[in-house]
Amino acid sequence: MNFKQSYWLFQILGWTFYTISGFVDYFITFNFNYEEIEILIFNSIINILVGISLTHFFRVIFKQYFWVKLPIPQLVFRSTIGILIITALMTAVNISLDETIIDTSQINWLIKEVLYITNLGKPVLIWVLIYIFSAYSKERRDEAVERIKLQASIEASEAKILRAQINPHFMFNALNSIRALIIEEPKKAQKGITQLSNILRSSLVADRKITISLKEELKTVEDYLELEKVRYEERLQTKWDVDKDTLSVQVPPMMLQTLVENAIKHGVQKATNWGFVEINTTAINKELLIKIRNTGILKNTENKNEDGGFGLINTEKRLKLLYGNRGSFEIFQESPQIVCALIKIPIN
Repeated sequence: MNFKQSYWLFQILGWTFYTISGFVDYFITFNFNYEEIEILIFNSIINILVGISLTHFFRVIFKQYFWVKLPIPQLVFRSTIGILIITALMTAVNISLDETIIDTSQINWLIKEVLYITNLGKPVLIWVLIYIFSAYSKERRDEAVERIKLQASIEASEAKILRAQINPHFMFNALNSIRALIIEEPKKAQKGITQLSNILRSSLVADRKITISLKEELKTVEDYLELEKVRYEERLQTKWDVDKDTLSVQVPPMMLQTLVENAIKHGVQKATNWGFVEINTTAINKELLIKIRNTGILKNTENKNEDGGFGLINTEKRLKLLYGNRGSFEIFQESPQIVCALIKIPIN
């Protein structure tokens, strides 16, 4: 049941219950004949309709002028005025209706007014308090939902921007690898162009997705490493240890390729004789663990302009956007000449 349906159910049942309780009091207190009972029933129906109409009018004013946004002092002042007006109108209606079946001429007019205002002011006050509380609660819930939607939209846009930042960086390095072969080894250059074409095709598809399967991501990494082997030849050694059960797990696109690129640029490229890149994947306790080991010495990467900073900061941001605290990334010096990057991704 939504808020609007709950409101009308509360209106009808609330005012009906209040009026019926008054009807019973009158019936017990006064000795009515059959005709007077019919009038009392008619008057009770009028009271129900008046109560619903006046309080609904208060609701219309409350919503139209956005009272829920008002500071507390202003809201209290306006609501008090509203309660007094509703009570005064209901008092006038009830006195007129009661005079058709009860002789009130012997009662002091001031006492009579005070009694009616006191009796009718209580349900009106309760109604207004309940409605304001409900309106405030609904407003806070709606604001919370809007904040969540806005945050999700911002995070999705930021994740897309981060992916877009990767592709030009990757293309520049891949084209450099092929350029060196065009004159000396045109056949290898042709093969390299084919591999680059495959990577770019995968990249274009990946730009439309938040995540892709690990199998697709590893195929991109494989093509990239093949391109880099053209440039480094025997200086670049690769090792794969991939658990087949992890291939269907969803991962952020181009993330591993970025880390592998970083491993070559800041590890293998600076190695004296040769270097290696090792990729290991496994699943433990509903988590995908991806380990990238490479030759190298870890340097300060707190600034994205420093050695390797961009790829590492990018990876950390993307994991946080997609998985929050459930995903993690760390990079550390495993041994004097080996750097290890470890990624943890929840398996949904």
